[in-house]
Amino acid sequence: MDTGMLVRLGAVIFVAVAITATVVEMTRRDDSAPSRLAPALQPPDDPLRQSLRRCQRLGEAAVSDPECLATWAQSRDRFLGRTPASVAARQNEGP
Repeated sequence: MDTGMLVRLGAVIFVAVAITATVVEMTRRDDSAPSRLAPALQPPDDPLRQSLRRCQRLGEAAVSDPECLATWAQSRDRFLGRTPASVAARQNEGP
């Protein structure tokens, strides 16, 4: 065999070993990590979440529903880290 053929054979064997190692690593199960994180992070009885789901089911009608408007405002304040007291203080200050 000539040198070029040995180099090609070595490259093919290296690629085959790398692919095999990758497949074995990807199929390995890691039992130490929890399989589903999302449900554990959500409290089971969150009234804001239930109200947001109701507004979602309403579709376009939710735009004119006062409860949905209040729910969206509360959700926005929670996301932005505002408390009801800080929102009221900003409204009283004026422009």
